[in-house]
Amino acid sequence: MPLENPTETRPWGSYRNLTDENGFLVKLIEVSPGKRLSLQKHFKRSEYWTVVKGRGTAELDGTAIPLTPGTVLHVPCTATHRMQASEEEPLLILELQTGECREDDIQRLEDDYGRT
Repeated sequence: MPLENPTETRPWGSYRNLTDENGFLVKLIEVSPGKRLSLQKHFKRSEYWTVVKGRGTAELDGTAIPLTPGTVLHVPCTATHRMQASEEEPLLILELQTGECREDDIQRLEDDYGRT
């Protein structure tokens, strides 16, 4: 059965909300080759990332962490973080958010696309 939630396009790729319930949200994120999200933090939610496909790097509180299929990463509330795809292929991440899951709970610290 096709998902009813539309894909949201961003300068770095796209995402689609798969489930949005009270207190948690599940999102499928695709980062285009060589692109990265803004360096950001959230004050009302934590995130858990599971790499489904592709390779890349996460930055979590200043530490670089390789992302490969099967990698699971916990991003605690208020931690600075971003993800980046390798130059060769897209990075596909399943993201589980817990807490207050709203798009306006983003503080961008650095951004390649002028959104800070």
